[in-house]
Amino acid sequence: MFPALYAILDLSASEKPSLPFALELADAGVRLMQLRDKRGTPRQIHAQARQFMEKLSPHGVRLIVNDRADVAAIAGAGGVHVGQEDLAVEEARRICGPSSWVGVSTHNLEQFREAAGTSADYIAVGPLFPTTTKANPDPVVGIEFLRAARALTRKPIVAIGGITVERAAEVFRAGADSVAVIRDLALAGDPAARAREYLAIAARVQMERSSRQE
Repeated sequence: MFPALYAILDLSASEKPSLPFALELADAGVRLMQLRDKRGTPRQIHAQARQFMEKLSPHGVRLIVNDRADVAAIAGAGGVHVGQEDLAVEEARRICGPSSWVGVSTHNLEQFREAAGTSADYIAVGPLFPTTTKANPDPVVGIEFLRAARALTRKPIVAIGGITVERAAEVFRAGADSVAVIRDLALAGDPAARAREYLAIAARVQMERSSRQE
């Protein structure tokens, strides 16, 4: 089953998650994390990826590198996440190899349909809600977009953008397999407890789905 919580470790944000922060999340059961650093050099990102992987891999965490397929491949990371202006999915796949995950961001149904026809391991949709973690965010797509996207593929869908623990159940019920979270984890007084809240919500929604199918 695809991990329900996708923690994004944004090292270029003002709230800079450290390795201890990531380890807290791993101890809470988070098994998918993305290393994002929009300001770092390739050498810096590589060094960070190797450091995080060394500590997180024993916890069963798959570490995804944002944007840089080359750095992900050299560091031996668990995969790469590409945006609409980065390498295409199949190009990233050739660099990272078949065992790595390649995820792709989409912001409209045309992009989503194109992504669904690729070898992408998951497709991110968003921003679902207003977000402050990007300098120039894409237009908000909303819950209805997520529902429409869900009908187009069986690939895992990761919802991103302004997601909080209060909104998580609605997002899962609309069809998301996973929620990508940055600020709501980084700013929580107890990040591990907040992560467990998300995981509990996902489990509850999954139980609801199973009950309806019986």
